Amino acid sequence: MKYALLTFLAAALLWSCQPKQATAPVFEADVIIYGGTSAAVIAAVEVSQSGKSVLIVSPDTHLGGLTSGGLGYTDTGNKSVIGGLARQFYHKVWLHYNDSAAWVWQKHSEYGNKGQGTVAMDGENRTMWIFEPHVAEQVFEDFVKENNLTIYRDEWLDRENGVSKDGQQIISFKTLSGKTFKGKMFIDATYEGDLMAEAGVSYHVGRESKDTYNEQWNGVQTGVLHHQHWFKANISPYKIPDDPNSGVLPRISTEPPGEYGAGDDKIQAYCFRMCMTNHNENRLPFPKPANYDPGQYELLLRVFKTGRTDWFNKFDPIPNKKTDTNNHGPFSSDNIGMNYEYPEGSYERRREIIQEHKDYQMGLLWFVANDPRVPEPIRTEMASWGLAKDEFTDNDNWPHQLYIREARRMIGEYVTTENDVLLKREVPKPIGMGSYAMDSHNVQRYITPEGFVQNEGDIGVHPPGPYSISYGSLTPKPEECTNLLVPVCVSSSHIAFGSIRMEPVFMILGQSAAVAAVMAIDGNQAVQEVPYAELEKRLLAKKQVLTKVH
Repeated sequence: MKYALLTFLAAALLWSCQPKQATAPVFEADVIIYGGTSAAVIAAVEVSQSGKSVLIVSPDTHLGGLTSGGLGYTDTGNKSVIGGLARQFYHKVWLHYNDSAAWVWQKHSEYGNKGQGTVAMDGENRTMWIFEPHVAEQVFEDFVKENNLTIYRDEWLDRENGVSKDGQQIISFKTLSGKTFKGKMFIDATYEGDLMAEAGVSYHVGRESKDTYNEQWNGVQTGVLHHQHWFKANISPYKIPDDPNSGVLPRISTEPPGEYGAGDDKIQAYCFRMCMTNHNENRLPFPKPANYDPGQYELLLRVFKTGRTDWFNKFDPIPNKKTDTNNHGPFSSDNIGMNYEYPEGSYERRREIIQEHKDYQMGLLWFVANDPRVPEPIRTEMASWGLAKDEFTDNDNWPHQLYIREARRMIGEYVTTENDVLLKREVPKPIGMGSYAMDSHNVQRYITPEGFVQNEGDIGVHPPGPYSISYGSLTPKPEECTNLLVPVCVSSSHIAFGSIRMEPVFMILGQSAAVAAVMAIDGNQAVQEVPYAELEKRLLAKKQVLTKVH
């Protein structure tokens, strides 16, 4: 008996000395927000101000998505429909630029006041719509500090077995670092919709056919040539002009574009929105990528040879002698056809696509500024530009966010289509408004039956006025998930999303999603059961604009 007792005590002592397996950390809050976009921050602010606990779980280190990632020339449309916390964001930007200390590289009076369709700085309404990337990021960080928000950065959803559900409810999700985040309500505020997808919610990638939702501007749009982003002259796609046997130039598809109006799995092109400057004190010459290949830009030389001189038309000015430089013309920063795998791609595949886009765009800038075959006036002017030294300082002055113009789109309780955007039907349960044109960038570059290169998919159709967005476009089908809201990868058709996808709208929808999440918690309800009359009342009290402005 004594021997047995001694043996037991020895075993217990030995066990106590063994290293224990660490318990995976679990973090809890009323609302868990996945994403680091503008919508994510605004949603978190609303949850906090409504008295609930909230955590932001962000794959990104930098907050704000494209708003702080280079898109400073805001796509606003009708600014009167931008209310609530979104408008507060632009007021905070105004406060920054209303201080003379903000004008480092130029005087305020030298900037002018041009915005997109209106003034940049609206003194009467105390809003500023045009801004530098680092200013936008600081405003988001100020929101975080002022509202005591807790953020877990560089935390990536485990997309294999990371989401735990009980029936139609998400209980928690894990990240690749081993952390678990448990909540009552969840908001997917990413551009990709990873949490939504892993929670088993239906979604679509690509273009629906025009007949799917009885639309005119969806599906393949061969022969439709809007904006300036198409080849106006007949240009041969072949390495040796007019010789198909010589092979095809880079970045031209040899596949047929598809029948007009047909659906496909293709998405509009991505690019980086570049913050550039021609102010020498703050300018870094464009870097030459390690794998630079001038052959990738042969097609652009043929564009220049046709006499096109509109290369600089989208160097939109932002404060301090900088630009928000966007795609313009048939061959520009949009990397057409190179992103189809991104929405469903693994993290590794997405990183490869992002790097390929960076290599392409960095090489493009170097090419136009340095290649002697580029027309001298364009080359000389381009060489006077460069990256801004005081932007994206921890990323070699390159934007930290690729412009994910479109990825997954939820198929939820209500699908917003062009019929909503064009005011052809009454929208149920409005929780915010959009007003920008249905704007899809090019989807593919192909060879016409006549043997010339052409782009396809660039659409720009203006609604007759601001349109409402339904609460049902933020909520999954109830049989799929009852405690998730999706304010970015909203339930909409491809062409309707072309208008919804503007950063102010994402902020608007982020706030409305957060108000609904709080109500669902208080009522112990599914998000689909939140009483709209009360939701409408609360949103209006928070100065959200829900219906048409007369």
